[in-house]
Amino acid sequence: MSLFLTIKIALRALAANKVRSALTMLGIIIGVGAVVAMVSIGAGASQSVSSSIQGLGSNLITVIPGSGGGGQGGARQALGSATNLTVKDGEAIEDNIATVVRVSAEYNDRAQVVYENNNINATINGVTPEYEKVRNTTVEVGRFITESDVGTSDRIAVIGKNVVEDLFAGADPIGKRVKIQDIPFTVVGILESKGGASFISSDDAIFVPLTTAQNRLFGVEHVSQLGVEISDSEAMDEAQDAIGWLLLGLHGVADPEEADFRLMNQQDILETVGEVTGIMTALLGGIAGISLLVGGIGIMNIMLVSVTERTREIGLRKAVGAKRKDILKQFLTESVILSLIGGLVGILLGVGGSRLAAAAMGSETVVTVNSMVLAFVFSAAIGIFFGIYPAVRASRLSPIDALKYE
Repeated sequence: MSLFLTIKIALRALAANKVRSALTMLGIIIGVGAVVAMVSIGAGASQSVSSSIQGLGSNLITVIPGSGGGGQGGARQALGSATNLTVKDGEAIEDNIATVVRVSAEYNDRAQVVYENNNINATINGVTPEYEKVRNTTVEVGRFITESDVGTSDRIAVIGKNVVEDLFAGADPIGKRVKIQDIPFTVVGILESKGGASFISSDDAIFVPLTTAQNRLFGVEHVSQLGVEISDSEAMDEAQDAIGWLLLGLHGVADPEEADFRLMNQQDILETVGEVTGIMTALLGGIAGISLLVGGIGIMNIMLVSVTERTREIGLRKAVGAKRKDILKQFLTESVILSLIGGLVGILLGVGGSRLAAAAMGSETVVTVNSMVLAFVFSAAIGIFFGIYPAVRASRLSPIDALKYE
């Protein structure tokens, strides 16, 4: 019996029980749809975070205090919590390492910000003019912080897009005064939106001169981190080593294992993010894939029921000359068709569902051809695997016993 005729008979048999066929496919549809949606959302989240990290600066090395041995009883200080990193460290890095283009000293903390009847708890970034270039930041309206602002500890602020919406409801904030910890600041600029995850996005932050943040707002002398721009991506490793040894000398630390700072470059962060999101995506995809197995078991159960119901039909076909392989091929074809149709519908639902979920969460989704092909092939494999036993059972029926079956 030809493949075309086998498919035709299989489709006719499935069409004879439309509701049962649809319910059988439901497990495959849900499984494939869930796998495609979860993988797409995971890939979109990974791409969004990676884009945000890359947007923080080019050829960037970040120096963060803490994480060294030190502390009473060998206790380690959390990253960014120590007070041993200063502006002078940044100046020494810029003066002594040839591959360093510029250094941005930064101090950040959170504070209450008020404008008229609106108030928010925002991240306050004390920065120098170098921040704009080191962190690839662009001012959309107004201006950024200048050397003069830092030198005189001016009470001026540059704000992110989300702050404009939250405090000013979209109105023009330039020239308006906001209060940060009850100290008035004049808004002089608005940054272009960078988007991305809120914990690394400048859209939710307020930028003030570094000296203003240190002296007027928070009363500190140290900085939270140093952003170091390197001239060439190929010089990153060499520059990172040089910065490390320089800071060890400045801080009087002989053993690198006891360093009271940590150096991170973008590649390190991207690799870490990639590993974490990859594991999460695989985990979510695996959980979703369980429903595919459940769908496969459903196909096997329904096909076994179908074999029982069509026992006389099988006996008649064998009696008029159908071979064992013809019966095997027919029932296996029915199983694969159920899986393939379910897989196609599942892919469409998965793509649509992932986009709806991304739109609702305000995130991105990345639908790859590989994920769709993999889900489709896996659904076909499920149909073959779980369809083999019912097909073999049908093909082994004795014509005489089948014809006598009631």
